[in-house]
Amino acid sequence: MDHSLSQIAEMDRASVLHPFTQAKDYASGKAGDPTIVTGGKGIRIQDAKGNSYIDAFAGLYCVNIGYGRDEVADAISKQAHQLAYYHSYAAHTTDQLAILSDRLVRMAPGKMSKVFYGMSGSDANETQAKLVWYYNNLRGKPGKKKIISRDRGYHGCSVVSGSMTGMSFYHDHMDLPMGLIRHTGAPHHYWGAEPGESEEQFSARRAAELEAMILREGPDTVGAFIGEPVLGTGGITPPPAGYWAAIQAVLRKYDVLLIADEVVTGFGRTGVLFGCTKYDIEPDLITVAKGLTSAYVPLSAAIIGEKVYKVIEDGADKVGAFSHGYTYSGHPIGVACANAVLDIVEREDLPGNARTTGAYFQDRLRQVFAQLPIVGEVRGVGLMAALEFVADRDKKQRFDPALKVGAKISAAARARGLIARAMPHGDILGFAPPLVTTREEVDAIVDIAEAAVREVMDQLTREKAVA
Repeated sequence: MDHSLSQIAEMDRASVLHPFTQAKDYASGKAGDPTIVTGGKGIRIQDAKGNSYIDAFAGLYCVNIGYGRDEVADAISKQAHQLAYYHSYAAHTTDQLAILSDRLVRMAPGKMSKVFYGMSGSDANETQAKLVWYYNNLRGKPGKKKIISRDRGYHGCSVVSGSMTGMSFYHDHMDLPMGLIRHTGAPHHYWGAEPGESEEQFSARRAAELEAMILREGPDTVGAFIGEPVLGTGGITPPPAGYWAAIQAVLRKYDVLLIADEVVTGFGRTGVLFGCTKYDIEPDLITVAKGLTSAYVPLSAAIIGEKVYKVIEDGADKVGAFSHGYTYSGHPIGVACANAVLDIVEREDLPGNARTTGAYFQDRLRQVFAQLPIVGEVRGVGLMAALEFVADRDKKQRFDPALKVGAKISAAARARGLIARAMPHGDILGFAPPLVTTREEVDAIVDIAEAAVREVMDQLTREKAVA
């Protein structure tokens, strides 16, 4: 049965609770109609009104191989026709599940051993928390359960993962964070450094703060530290010099597991296959999702290091079966999709493109934006970047949040056919285009973004909101 666009919009307003959408304004129609997305090819999407947009955020950092890849759709279809579903409980498997798991263990950084599957980065980080607790119970350290995250870190929005996330609006009115989660300082030199403090000195101070927190809480109560190699939703912020070396020294000193959340950075976005490799991180546990299937179907994974898995295996005779799992763990269609996506990632060297085209992208952003009076910082790595806007560059003075500068610039870009994200907790415009993006497409992204920034900058100048 065909429906008109107005009928689709009305059904949607009447029946869908959308993530991160003002419920009353949307349901009443005050917020306008939904964007009905109808198709995509390469780095562009189309809507039902015939508009085309460059998706410079790859959905939600996830459509790494671009839209409309027939070989992935064919792999999904083939698996669905052969076997659409069977569970992975009690040692059931499929060929694609075994192949993918072997592949991930071999390609992941560090000394990895096993893979446990879910459907989203949020549930994978729930699994990581349970693994930390299970591991310490089995090795006779039942008090070692607290997990330390960072301010501005993003790890999901379910109960434990939402608690790990270090942004207050994920907690407000949701009774989060839960009691076993702690937060330490964000690794953002621009906002966090003291006057004259170098990146290395700032990193050393953040590590000292982490050590002080562990000592304050009691080392026998702290089980793990979780961090993204590069902060994602918290501002697309690469770590300052020396940060990960200093943090890891503290974790090793106090027997604290390191969970590397590679949901955004995994499978090439920083210019290498994993962010851990780029920043010399030696994880005990790795979380992946997004780029694992390029979001063509939902799939996530907790990759378990040898140290943790050995304790699980050694404790099995005492505790019996590993009592954790989901109906869709290792779903046949999901793992078949992941194998097809990783074939593309490897065959087309998408990490290499993120490195070379990403370097061009970073250079263009700095050339165009670094000296604009409302741009405080241009930052990024590979094919992820951010522009941070300020009212006064010299004084590092933020805009009044009521001006919604980041949101206005994002809207101005969208009006010109570019999707770039207004990031939370600041006036920030974020970019994370698909890893297939070309230099010519980078030029288009930067040119449109410049026009949007200048439009809003001129408006702010007229309103005397800029120093």
